Amino acid sequence: MKLLGIETSCDETAVAVVEDGTRILSNLISSQVDIHARYGGVVPEVASRQHLLAMLPLLRQSFSEASLSWEEITAVAVTNGPGLAGSLLVGVNTAKAISMARSLPLVAVNHLEGHIYANWLDKAKENLPEFPAICLIVSGGHSDIVLMIDHGNYRLLGRTRDDASGEAFDKAARILGLGYPGGPAIDRAARQGVPSVALPHAWLKGTDDFSFSGIKTALLRMMQSGSIASTADAASSFQEAVVDVLVAKTAEAAREHRVKQVLLAGGVASNTRLRQRIVEASPVPVLIPSPRLCTDNAAMIASAGYFRYIRGSRAGLDLDIVTGLSLA
Repeated sequence: MKLLGIETSCDETAVAVVEDGTRILSNLISSQVDIHARYGGVVPEVASRQHLLAMLPLLRQSFSEASLSWEEITAVAVTNGPGLAGSLLVGVNTAKAISMARSLPLVAVNHLEGHIYANWLDKAKENLPEFPAICLIVSGGHSDIVLMIDHGNYRLLGRTRDDASGEAFDKAARILGLGYPGGPAIDRAARQGVPSVALPHAWLKGTDDFSFSGIKTALLRMMQSGSIASTADAASSFQEAVVDVLVAKTAEAAREHRVKQVLLAGGVASNTRLRQRIVEASPVPVLIPSPRLCTDNAAMIASAGYFRYIRGSRAGLDLDIVTGLSLA
């Protein structure tokens, strides 16, 4: 069973074809990073216009790369939230047009669920995730700990109360003059430094929630006071402080709920220090997608769509976007 996946929740136009929820036949991404870098962040209107320009060429290339015809596609899966309104509309309207023109079932997918399902891609049957699992979803807009009991059965345990981890990395990189996007910039700089700068940790004891605004403010004040001599050390210290909290709370949730695995998901899951530390600290095996599958892509949407499709999930042509769509 082959599903076409479409993802346009933010600034990446992505199209993919995935077989049986696990095997990637094509997975194409048109990145807008260079366009938005001059502004230091994503400009929503610019992003939606770029999606319009990139979508049809990506569709054609995706089918060519997968050596498939339309007749071989079972259904179309598309992200309908959360995300930027203009960006989401491009993907959803494209998927609805394909569904109507080709008489294909339409499956709506939550972007966060898609990130989780990156852990199912390109894995043998014996290596697929086991339930129950703790999912740490870390991206520019989200820092969530989710208990996944089964396919489609989620319980939100903790979330960010202010800045998400990815947003915090972007702001820290701006403070340190490291450029955009901030996550990869902090990661690179941190490798050249040591975590020698004392930065606060917001533990929010008694909860699984996160808060990263305080550490960002502390970094800013230190930079303004001139008390930080090394940018690399500051980057390493900031990264370590964020990772400390992410890892500790995820490992504790895994112990408390007696899960079989921990699943890492989202763009921040590409961070090398987080990948290393969570494997060391987790009381159960950890699954982490390849870095290319951590950032926004359509293969993860097609995978999540497959598991929704086989459970009977269908969307109508009245499908609308939900910019603040919740996973659980």
